[in-house]
Amino acid sequence: MDHVRTLECTLCGETYDPEQIVYTCSNHPGVRGILEVRYDYDVVRDRFDEPLDGNIRDQWKYRAFLPVDADAEPVTLHEGGTELYDAPRLGDELGVRMRVKDDGRNPTGVLKDRATSVSVTKAAHAGRDVVTCASTGNAAASLAGYAARGGLDCRLFVPGDAPEEKLAQPLVYGADVLAVDGSYDEAYDLSMEVTEAFGWYNRNAAVNPFQVEGKRTVGHELAEQTQGDVPDWLVFSMGDGCTIYGGWKGFREFRDLGFVDEVPNLLGVQADGASAIHDAFHDHDSTDEVVNTLADSIAVGRPRNTVKAVKALRESGGTSVLVSDEAILRAEKTLGSTEGIYAEPAGATPIAGVRKARAEGIIDPDESVLAVVTGYGLKDTESAMRASGNVTEITPEIAEVDRRYDSAE
Repeated sequence: MDHVRTLECTLCGETYDPEQIVYTCSNHPGVRGILEVRYDYDVVRDRFDEPLDGNIRDQWKYRAFLPVDADAEPVTLHEGGTELYDAPRLGDELGVRMRVKDDGRNPTGVLKDRATSVSVTKAAHAGRDVVTCASTGNAAASLAGYAARGGLDCRLFVPGDAPEEKLAQPLVYGADVLAVDGSYDEAYDLSMEVTEAFGWYNRNAAVNPFQVEGKRTVGHELAEQTQGDVPDWLVFSMGDGCTIYGGWKGFREFRDLGFVDEVPNLLGVQADGASAIHDAFHDHDSTDEVVNTLADSIAVGRPRNTVKAVKALRESGGTSVLVSDEAILRAEKTLGSTEGIYAEPAGATPIAGVRKARAEGIIDPDESVLAVVTGYGLKDTESAMRASGNVTEITPEIAEVDRRYDSAE
């Protein structure tokens, strides 16, 4: 990996050999010392010879940017290359020009597949037989699918209240799913303990420095797909903070290398009941680690990548907003009914954030907005039913249909 210079602690600047499996800086207790992957961009530029023509089969088009060995065989299900849609009816509803990138179309239904492909590739190349992570469901399903693809054992730690729809997926993929009697953060702590005790390869995006690097391919794709029409605002939901930072890093890299001329402002969106990154960005005091939101994919009380997420918001000239669960459900229904895009609650949260930002005057009506949907709606059908209401029951008589829908229309 001669294109990867080092792993650098975001707190103290201590550096580590990127060829080694290391998760956090040893100078800081717990998982505070998050590591940043530093590249030799002269090498990256020399190796990247793909045309930026919008033809993106999968994220491995950007292999020159990914922190994997030259002789590593990718473990892939052709993640990435997701569509960017114009969304005129959604824009009319929100009062702004809208586009949507639907990363719920990834192989296991979530943007996290970009990161998982990289981590499982690295685990397999390093000769590790077991991969693990903590998850509210999406990362678990993603890791299980890619572990099956790569022939690795997968052992997952989920909170006891994770949605059944999300637990069915990893079980089908053959993973061991261990439901912890506690919160996501308790499941996370246990996953870190077993990683140290048993030597399993840990995919936790909050601490595995290579996970963010896979997620940043969404920024590469967005930069390529919006050449000549870069949005004024790029919107992500925020949980651990990895996705928004990864998207920003990828987009910024393309600007710095001269592939695109400008970058968007970032809008980060969190739920009222899980607001730690928003609070840190706005310098609000926040010590409450108890979360309360139906958007389980972003229900994180102790985000491990707050530093990176706040850095992305500030570097981009962006900001963050909070939205209620009711606003998230409304956004899920609005996105589906206007544009035919089915998102889970966390995936629809950016739409709720755009509505909030428009109401507060953060986004002007003459500005353009691009929202990234991070997960597919079938991940949480219970919330979808709450957003949309129940089916209408009728008798098998055409007269009843006629009464409901005026046949003269």
